[in-house]
Amino acid sequence: MRSGAARGHEGYFHEAAFYSSDEEFLALVAPFVLDGVAAGEPTLIACGTTNEKLLREALGDADGGITYVPADDQYSRPTSAIKRYREVFEDLAAGGARQIRVIGDVPHPGVGVPWDSWARYEAVVNEAFAEFPLWGLCPYDTRTTPAPVLADVTRTHPRVLTAAGDHRVNVRFEAPSAFLTGRPPPPPDALESNPPALVLLDPEPVDVRRAVRAATSRTTLTEDQSDDLVFAASEAVTNSLSHGRPPVRFRLWADRDHVVLTVTDQGPGPHDPTVGLLPTTKTATAGLGLWLTYQTCSYVTLARDDEGFTVRVVAGPPRVF
Repeated sequence: MRSGAARGHEGYFHEAAFYSSDEEFLALVAPFVLDGVAAGEPTLIACGTTNEKLLREALGDADGGITYVPADDQYSRPTSAIKRYREVFEDLAAGGARQIRVIGDVPHPGVGVPWDSWARYEAVVNEAFAEFPLWGLCPYDTRTTPAPVLADVTRTHPRVLTAAGDHRVNVRFEAPSAFLTGRPPPPPDALESNPPALVLLDPEPVDVRRAVRAATSRTTLTEDQSDDLVFAASEAVTNSLSHGRPPVRFRLWADRDHVVLTVTDQGPGPHDPTVGLLPTTKTATAGLGLWLTYQTCSYVTLARDDEGFTVRVVAGPPRVF
């Protein structure tokens, strides 16, 4: 039987918490961990350096069932985070875990990371983890988290843990599909404020691959990064030519350590707003290529606006406005 506020709940008990001091963080999170230890429930902690240190000092010897996961590794990319978590949850559930507890510091612009794909992550995990007896607590520091991010967090978590310790149903929660389809287009990368270095109309994938390879050869990107971007560009153009509507416009920007490319067509884009974030083996749609792109490139966005449907892919460090 599951313990605590999630007792009797089926599937993912997804909860947000907001704090404005180290003391508030510990008051919210430490009891969550200690209760899990007392109940014999495996608990994963994927927090940044500061919060992990606070928890290690506060929890002391209470380490039974606690696994500390480096947050930079776990939250390198949204799809990778989903894939890794699912693998761990599957193993723990198969081993008989009645409930699994997770605490994670999800990246956002307050720590220098673009938010759009992580907002999509916070929405999608409500479905991606629904099969597991999971209780996830997502703490957000109001000292560093921008207001638009806090608003999205409220819309993507079915429950909120209050400073008083109450576990409340969140009346502002939106179903993942509604949240994802209602999002405004993400901001462009800062490099896009310059004219593109290359524009191709209705290009053949082979020409796009050649152009991207040439552009990355003049940067500090590694060979693997270059290969990943070439694949991503080819997949995006192929998908637009196969599933979108002409004309298809390919644009590329590059500087010393950073390449941005966009592919825009006049179609509506994928019908499934979760495409790319969830594992798939389907090869007849754009899903598999996008899923692989999300796992290998630094930053990926999908958006519909007055220009059409645009896939944006970044290799190297994305520039946050």
